[in-house]
Amino acid sequence: MTTKYIGVVFLTLSIMPAKAQESKTWTLESCVNYAVEHNLTIKQQEDNVEQQRISLSTAKNSRLPDLNGSIGQNFNFGRGNSSDNVTISGNVQSTNFGLNTSVPLITGGRIPAEIKVRSLGLEAALADLSKARESVALQVISAYLEAIYQQELVEVARRQVELSEAQVRRSQLLYDNNKTSAADLAQIKAQKANDESSLVSQENNYQLALLNLSQLLELDKAEGMTLSKPTETSISGIVLPVPDIVYSEALGIKPQIAAEELRLKSAQKNVTIARSALYPSLSLSAGLSSGYYSSEYNYVPREYTDANGKKQVTMVPGDRVAFGTQLKNHFNKYIALNLSIPIFNRFQTRNNIRAAKLQVHTQEIQLEQTRKTLYKEIQQAYYNALGAQRQCSSSATALSASQESFALMKSKYENGKATPTEFQEAKTNLMKAESTAIQNRYTFLFRQKILDFYRKGVY
Repeated sequence: MTTKYIGVVFLTLSIMPAKAQESKTWTLESCVNYAVEHNLTIKQQEDNVEQQRISLSTAKNSRLPDLNGSIGQNFNFGRGNSSDNVTISGNVQSTNFGLNTSVPLITGGRIPAEIKVRSLGLEAALADLSKARESVALQVISAYLEAIYQQELVEVARRQVELSEAQVRRSQLLYDNNKTSAADLAQIKAQKANDESSLVSQENNYQLALLNLSQLLELDKAEGMTLSKPTETSISGIVLPVPDIVYSEALGIKPQIAAEELRLKSAQKNVTIARSALYPSLSLSAGLSSGYYSSEYNYVPREYTDANGKKQVTMVPGDRVAFGTQLKNHFNKYIALNLSIPIFNRFQTRNNIRAAKLQVHTQEIQLEQTRKTLYKEIQQAYYNALGAQRQCSSSATALSASQESFALMKSKYENGKATPTEFQEAKTNLMKAESTAIQNRYTFLFRQKILDFYRKGVY
């Protein structure tokens, strides 16, 4: 195999994975939607919702009558009674068939209360599902903005490398014409190498940020992902809503509040279920039954003379009764009303009611705690966003000053009025100012998104 052929093979293999992993541009909205659709935690919550639907269906079906069939086979050995209570000698086999049904009529309000509890449980599970979706969406937004931030830092680092390359070319030209020293040229080259190292490090940070985002999206790998940057907006002109306004809006839409309110209603209904054990219950039952005896005969009278010479009459087996005839003769049907009146059950019902009321009180505390936690989160989100907005303004001012300072220093350096060290210091300050401005911008965007979540919700 020639070296040329080997090179073609390796080139082909290196191209194949790139074609298999098609590049896709991801917007913030598409990332959130994809994560919500594929996230495993959300899928688990969806299963919980389905489980609550099944529980509700079971509660509703408890109003329906049940139906049970039975078949029994019995063996008797020695003397025993036949189906018509005639004592006979010998082994007897019997087969019994039955069909029974019952339906609850009065349950002290237990069944309607259980249906309501299951219905509230389903609504609470749906609210939990919305909360899980919001949580995943916030994680994705944070990871997305972090990746965009790291991507812009790559551009900053790349511009630093380009500046260093231009300075190396200029210094080399000056050195070739004996207008600068070898030490100055070596210093510029060393700085170029440092900038290139910083670029490689920043590119790695960007890839790690993409990897984190891809894992939240449940993607197999991050290769081929391209992110669309958010639209540029003027941050200084944005007016943030005060916490009290955000809180009043959030109370009506946040799923965690709705879930706790529904659980409180469910706990109140559980008191009704516990009280239902104090009242009588009434049920209707009915059934059909029949049977077959293997030793069944038509018994007929027979005269005989006893030891005293007197005539007596006894019943003796005649012809064996057929299977169908036996089923007809033994056919039985019944209908019954069963009334159960609770009198004393060792105070179990009383304690169940007390426990249910205590659970209501516990859930009231939980609801109030959830509301207070929400208000604290909104306050923190507001002041974080306000602080980030102010930092954006100050960092923008600092960036403008650094850009102006660097432009002046660059002009002085190119005219031989500044040392390489002074030029490098100005360039480093510019890079720091750019990085800080980018970081503050995306921090504010994330904080603003959090406030929007509290006001508008997601799903």
